[in-house]
Amino acid sequence: MHENHLIFNSSIAVQKPENILSKNTYCPFCEKDALTGVLAEKGEIIWLKNKYPVLEDTFQTVLIETADCEADLSEYSRPHLHTLFQFAFEKWRELEQDPRFKSVIFFKNHGPLSGGTIKHPHMQIVGLEKIDYRQKIKVEDFQGVSMDERKGVSWNVSSTPRIGFYEWNVKMQFGGDVSQLADFVQKTVYYIMHQYQFKCSSYNLFFYHLESNIYVKIMPRFVTSPIFVGYSIPQVPNSLNEVVRDIQEKHCH
Repeated sequence: MHENHLIFNSSIAVQKPENILSKNTYCPFCEKDALTGVLAEKGEIIWLKNKYPVLEDTFQTVLIETADCEADLSEYSRPHLHTLFQFAFEKWRELEQDPRFKSVIFFKNHGPLSGGTIKHPHMQIVGLEKIDYRQKIKVEDFQGVSMDERKGVSWNVSSTPRIGFYEWNVKMQFGGDVSQLADFVQKTVYYIMHQYQFKCSSYNLFFYHLESNIYVKIMPRFVTSPIFVGYSIPQVPNSLNEVVRDIQEKHCH
């Protein structure tokens, strides 16, 4: 009955702190000495078990990106950005090799419309015991108008968005240049947060491992279109080439 659904534990969910909208709520990730379930550390980056595992039949982990609660991925130094992505990819791969899991999802929420609850910069890596997310993903989801390609890593704006409107994709072969992938992701996030034609305060990063390739989909988040919510029909803007030119002028020199 629930082959395609994750079971959400509501009794655990009501215990979770939330400080994206509730500004006065304490930040659990700022209190390093109080953290439990730590799995690994690299400098100020900490990988740990999720204290509030709301998804049943999963192994939920959190990767705290930095000690700075006010930091944002769009403005990380390149050394920290590269270290973060290399460490995160290592831990993602570690869970992928665990036979307990059918698949492992890796994502980041940022901002009030992203679905997140904690402001402090973090990512999540979740082992799924009963669901293979790859069955729901098509390579066509990552097709688009090319913006740049360097060191075997390509970057485009999606011509076949999953939800609709503007989505960006980064692709590299498994084992490729993670630092170059991170650079393209950071440039996209910076554009969304600081240079986008629409004021935007929220985005998601979704990471996928499909056959021999790694994909990252970067989605600015707004109120979701009712046409998609009700009918699963994405909309594609007619101005993709204009956006490509704008980003190339700002970020591809």
